[in-house]
Amino acid sequence: IYLPSRRASTKLPVLVWSSGSGWLADNGKQGAAEFAPHFNDAGYAVVGISVRSSLQATFPAQLHDAKAAIRWLRRNATTYQLDPARIAVSGNSSGGWVATMLGVTGGIAGLEGQVGVTGESSRVQAVVDFFGPTDLLAMDTQMLPGACERFNLIFGLQDCHNDPNSPEGRLIGCAIQTCPAQAAAANPVNYVSRDDPPMLMMHGQADELVPHGQSELLFDALEARCLAATFHSIPDVGHSTSFVFDTSQASEQIVYHTARCRTKSWEGFRRSSEPDLDYWERFLGQALRG
Repeated sequence: IYLPSRRASTKLPVLVWSSGSGWLADNGKQGAAEFAPHFNDAGYAVVGISVRSSLQATFPAQLHDAKAAIRWLRRNATTYQLDPARIAVSGNSSGGWVATMLGVTGGIAGLEGQVGVTGESSRVQAVVDFFGPTDLLAMDTQMLPGACERFNLIFGLQDCHNDPNSPEGRLIGCAIQTCPAQAAAANPVNYVSRDDPPMLMMHGQADELVPHGQSELLFDALEARCLAATFHSIPDVGHSTSFVFDTSQASEQIVYHTARCRTKSWEGFRRSSEPDLDYWERFLGQALRG
């Protein structure tokens, strides 16, 4: 937990971060340190969370862990001067999957699990997803030319995302094409509903690990339900969040907005489109207002 150096006079909005590892590591909380100084200065508490790796447990254990972290924050909100009504989640790659799954499964009792603190809500009020997987079964068909070969080399595989030892295969415990029901249960796009929180997505078009089409699928699902969603599609950027620190990489980006059901304040957020830390902060300011 990273708190502002000056004690706030009001409860602090919370930004939760989890770094990705292809679900192969359990150190996702460490990535929060990179963003904490900026958001602490802006008056946020920043919290890093980890989930169990797929070497320790298969899905839905990772979602249960993330929900337990949100419930723990609400149970301990007074201790850290947190606002339990203003919790945003973010992450990159499999950490983006963690954030998105938290966003779209807030009202599903069967996915709460019994890990850690129970009895509190695991709902979140905003999601910022950096290139997280959203539909496991579609990943191979969306890969860039030659990307599966490089993906196989990186992970020691034979069959790209469909390999039983791929990150996705390890997550659900089987080759994804041989157990489509288990894969579908881990797909954020399958849980999108009208009461989901506002979402901001950012994805490089040159991503060779999680194809750009994964964010397209999520955006389409959100737009179909008239939800508040913004999607930055960034040419020549790969599997990286570096563009939030160097926006020259995003100068030719394409920004998609859901076309319906926008409030005036949401329109105000949309007028600024540089995907840097300040922009990320403005999104949170609109999504967590109230």
